[in-house]
Amino acid sequence: MNAVWIAAALLTAGFVGWPVTALVFRLARTIDDKADAAAAGRDAADDPSADVTVDGPATAGSPTATDSPAAGDRANTVNGDITVDAGNAAAPEPGGGAAATRILRGGAIIGVLERLAVCLAILAGQPVAIAYVVAIKGLGRFAELKETPVAAERFIIGTLASMLWAAGVAAFTKVVLLG
Repeated sequence: MNAVWIAAALLTAGFVGWPVTALVFRLARTIDDKADAAAAGRDAADDPSADVTVDGPATAGSPTATDSPAAGDRANTVNGDITVDAGNAAAPEPGGGAAATRILRGGAIIGVLERLAVCLAILAGQPVAIAYVVAIKGLGRFAELKETPVAAERFIIGTLASMLWAAGVAAFTKVVLLG
């Protein structure tokens, strides 16, 4: 019976964690957008473009242009993925826009694997293995995170939400179900 509980915990941690993490992203976006709207004197509930937060374009003489998100700027997203300008790319995309490079690709798959690893580490009594997961994930994304503040924020929010979910599922399973 323990094997069934462990399998159920791994499936719950790995695959139910995605909607939980997406909910946390939506909550964080709502909080950021309300703060941005209040600072700009707008009502976030009336702003249809407040569903996405991306880096705003840098302007000369504005040192904080890349640090403050622009809620209405959707130029930095492609199908919900954060993108950055490809620089001096000569060939435009087929849609007619400038070429863009997607960043934080594979996040959903990495998230599932991360939650499975965290849950398995706790169930196996090896919580120190979580440090390896965090280190590998951080080192693998370092270059992208260093260049894009929005990506770094999403990375931190997603990692914490994902790991807390997996640790909670594993702890519940270990204490209550496997007792």
